[in-house]
Amino acid sequence: MYLSIPPQPDCVTTWREAVRLVDASKGHEAHNVLMTVQDPTLGAQLGDPRVGAVNDFLLSHDKSLHTIANTIFPTALYRRYGAPDFFDRFHKNVLPTVRRNERWSGYYFERMTDWPDAPSGNPLWDIVTRMRDPSVRARNKFELALFDPARDVDRSPYGGQCLSFLSFKLLAGSPETLTLTAFYRNHYYVEKLLGNLIGLGQLMSFVAEEAGLSLGPLTVLSSHATIDLPKSCAGGSTTRRDLHRLLDDVDDTEVLEA
Repeated sequence: MYLSIPPQPDCVTTWREAVRLVDASKGHEAHNVLMTVQDPTLGAQLGDPRVGAVNDFLLSHDKSLHTIANTIFPTALYRRYGAPDFFDRFHKNVLPTVRRNERWSGYYFERMTDWPDAPSGNPLWDIVTRMRDPSVRARNKFELALFDPARDVDRSPYGGQCLSFLSFKLLAGSPETLTLTAFYRNHYYVEKLLGNLIGLGQLMSFVAEEAGLSLGPLTVLSSHATIDLPKSCAGGSTTRRDLHRLLDDVDDTEVLEA
């Protein structure tokens, strides 16, 4: 049982097609939804009118693409301080202001860079350093777990982490090409998916830049996907008509850009 989204060139068209196909499924939900973004950094900025249209919609619901993407990778912090200094900046300056509780801060980047009992203390940076080490012969063992049974098993069906696992792969070449497969246990496609895709693309860009790699495609598997209808800032809920109007706006913007 799965639903395959035809591969798309960028994040926003992937989001659009995934939302449409899942919305057309029974109950507006689906299991094992598989999608591939050929270039996860292409048009992944708010300056892209299509991305801007989705962000404007989310802002009216007290959300933003920047905030969602930032939970996966804080690009501005990286650009300002560089690696590895920005890791300390995040944990000392940013994390204390956003932490919800000891179990879940809401930032996947926290778990990527500070895992309890991890030998290196920073699993993400360990992956980067191993990728750029020519003596490392195991070129398909760059795995990163985010689900933690000790912190995440509770009675809530949806709360807490949704992104569970990241698997980086290197394709042969000179330079090698970086790909990423991300596994989500639960996925809200209206509120979260586009920001998640952009954030994962930013994470891939960081790894590729620091490890001297070419950037390849991003693949995402949502083991459960749902077309959520988030509440607006005014307190009302989004309607299906609102959602379809948003998709039409993205389509119209794409036509104008072409």
